[in-house]
Amino acid sequence: MENTTEKKAPVLKIQAGGVSVAIWANKGQRDGQETSYNTVSIERSYKDKSDEWQTTNSLRVNDLPKAALALTKAYEHLILNQKYASELM
Repeated sequence: MENTTEKKAPVLKIQAGGVSVAIWANKGQRDGQETSYNTVSIERSYKDKSDEWQTTNSLRVNDLPKAALALTKAYEHLILNQKYASELM
């Protein structure tokens, strides 16, 4: 039996300043066949008033170029990886 409380690590994490993008490997069913696919998540890290690190999915205007760069690098990684190239077809 699989332990569902165990956290999976991302396939790749790309950080640009306080913005990070993670690529996750997933498995599912398509037309009755098991298939693999990826998802991408984005978050921003910041320190709160108590000087504790927090994360959010909300971005500020100055975070947008960093997010664009990190997302471009994630896309580049996925496209250049032959295993996932067929997802684009």
